[in-house]
Amino acid sequence: MQFITKKTTINFLGKTRRKIAIGLSIIMVLISLVSLSTRGLDLGIDFTGGVLLEVGYPNDANLPKIRSLLINDGFKDVQVQSFGSDKDVLLRLPPQLEGNPNDIRDRLRNLLASDEPDVDLRRVEFVGPQVGKDLTEQGGLAMIFALLMIFAYVMFRFQWKFAAGAVCALGHDVIITVGFFSLFGFEFDLTVVAAVLAVIGYSLNDTVVAFDRIRENFIKLRGVASDDAMNISINEMLARTIITGVTTLVVLTALLLLGGESVRPFSIALIVGIIIGTYSSIYTAGAVALMLDVNTKDLLPAEKNPELIDDLP
Repeated sequence: MQFITKKTTINFLGKTRRKIAIGLSIIMVLISLVSLSTRGLDLGIDFTGGVLLEVGYPNDANLPKIRSLLINDGFKDVQVQSFGSDKDVLLRLPPQLEGNPNDIRDRLRNLLASDEPDVDLRRVEFVGPQVGKDLTEQGGLAMIFALLMIFAYVMFRFQWKFAAGAVCALGHDVIITVGFFSLFGFEFDLTVVAAVLAVIGYSLNDTVVAFDRIRENFIKLRGVASDDAMNISINEMLARTIITGVTTLVVLTALLLLGGESVRPFSIALIVGIIIGTYSSIYTAGAVALMLDVNTKDLLPAEKNPELIDDLP
């Protein structure tokens, strides 16, 4: 681990690199917004409503045969996929307008049993269209509320210029993570919303730790330019950032490869969010604060420290 523990002197926030990073962020955000406005999201049953079945087979399941069996019986637009193992199958159907949930469940059980008598219908969930609409609204409001509370927290703990940088970084992370799902057509369900909220927490933690060190160095390194003080602070925190990010990604990669289909969207959202969140904590948050001309005087009230403020650049 010598390469991590060795002190680094990377110029993360130099003018040229800062402009490149901001330009790259703008491009990624624009691509995400265009994809969201044109392609939209492949919403899961949590948001669209419908029927979800978890089925277990004694032997490897024949997915094309199961799909044909359901379509021929009148269940259109059915999604059939393996999850966990080749013996476990997840069925997703659009909202069924005819029949009550119990009748639909019995009909599906009898239909699957006609092909495989030992089939095990483990779980059946019914989500109405109105419930899906309510979940969509509540999920969006949860993200907006989280960002507003984070702005207030960072402004109270640091200063409004730092708060603006933190919220811009978090908004950047959310838009790009959600845009990734739109661009590549991955299913977007409630587990992804939970993952995005977790990404907000992870990214905020990284940003606050960096801002703590920046605040210390702003006061300790009097006479040093703001961008130089930020670069020193980020380099001092780089080992911690790398170790935290890499160990988290190792766990999430294992979850993605071994966790099965049911946790795949959740794992993908966290992996993308943590990579983007680490990037934004280093570049976006600090760059926005520098664009707002943050400096040591913002952290030291002049009326309490007049002799110190006079000495600052």
